[in-house]
Amino acid sequence: MNTSGLVSAADRTRQLLEGLLRRPLPLRLRAWDGSEAGPLGGPTLVVSNRRALRRLLWQPGELGLARAYVSGDIGVDGDLYEALEALSSLIWEPLPVRGKEIRAAIGSLVRLGVIGPPPPRPKEEITVSGARHSKARDRQAVSHHYDVGNDFYRLVLGPTMVYSCALWTSGEAPGYGLDTAQQDKLALICRKLELKPGQRLLDVGCGWGGLAIHAARHHGVTVVGVTISETQAEYARKQVAEAGLSDMVEIRHQDYRDVRVDPVDAIASVGMGEHVGREHYADYARTLHGLLKPGGRLLNQQIASLWSVSRGSRRTFIDAYVFPDGELDRVGVTVARFEDAGFEVRSVEAMREHYGPTLRAWVRNLQDDWDRAVALTSPGRARVWLLYMAACALGFERRQFGVNQILAVRA
Repeated sequence: MNTSGLVSAADRTRQLLEGLLRRPLPLRLRAWDGSEAGPLGGPTLVVSNRRALRRLLWQPGELGLARAYVSGDIGVDGDLYEALEALSSLIWEPLPVRGKEIRAAIGSLVRLGVIGPPPPRPKEEITVSGARHSKARDRQAVSHHYDVGNDFYRLVLGPTMVYSCALWTSGEAPGYGLDTAQQDKLALICRKLELKPGQRLLDVGCGWGGLAIHAARHHGVTVVGVTISETQAEYARKQVAEAGLSDMVEIRHQDYRDVRVDPVDAIASVGMGEHVGREHYADYARTLHGLLKPGGRLLNQQIASLWSVSRGSRRTFIDAYVFPDGELDRVGVTVARFEDAGFEVRSVEAMREHYGPTLRAWVRNLQDDWDRAVALTSPGRARVWLLYMAACALGFERRQFGVNQILAVRA
């Protein structure tokens, strides 16, 4: 309440949200008129435009909150991780808005000026078209995520340009950070594959070429790397040339389903399996099996769900803004698919505890150079990345997701 006895926009908004949610709002709230309400001492949820409330009414739950955040209608003043923890029940579950709560809130909705048509979706939201996991649709999905711009990715990922879970072998040791942890991960992959000079490696989903260059430089192997992101392929080729490895590394702008090579000694697939789709994973495993020599080794690093998966119709923030058509499954299901394809699975190494530090390092890079990140993309795209990486860091730390390296041998 303000001193005049009138109900402030912050008080009215807080009462409205708590009535709709049937639970206390766990954060302090600042409204578009500067008024505030709620507990002190933590981060503040900033509702900078009443349009945010209309977004939530038309799209309750995670996606409505995401649209409000990406558009700049809401923000956080204070620690983003702490705010996401406090709001986790609203982010991960649909808001339980029912007709009687809306009817009870009609007066507040009118006084706040919230009644109206649904606001337009932020331009950063994507809907892909075509048959799910067809080559054309996969290209749309990958282009949306990976063709943001190489300069933007370098800002976030650092000079290694490696976009997967790092391996933090030295913890808080002085001078040890993200770049070294990524190099340690690349070295681990090569050791598991037992690469030797003169062998041939296929890098499926090669990204910006970090693993291909590392394997050629440190292990003397020839490498074919494939990616369906054109900007990744262009960057990787340039990096290979600058490293003086053009005679050892070939980067192809190519779908894994179109790869034609003589059987290779080893295959690495790092952060690729999440894009394949559960219905297509058996074919993916058989394809990799057919590209390997007998006795050849496969290293698959992949994010996994830690609970039973059932794909519902509700669209999520990740699907709408980050990884269209991305699908996770339990690690045991993935292992079974490789075994069904004819692989002997030799080891599974869980790396979940390494992804939180990796994501937090990417978040720090983004926050430390925020203005440049916005200039390289857009304010909305930068907010997408900040929200997605911070929320995922918490997801790994809270054991909602896992990530595993599966080592298998073609029998």
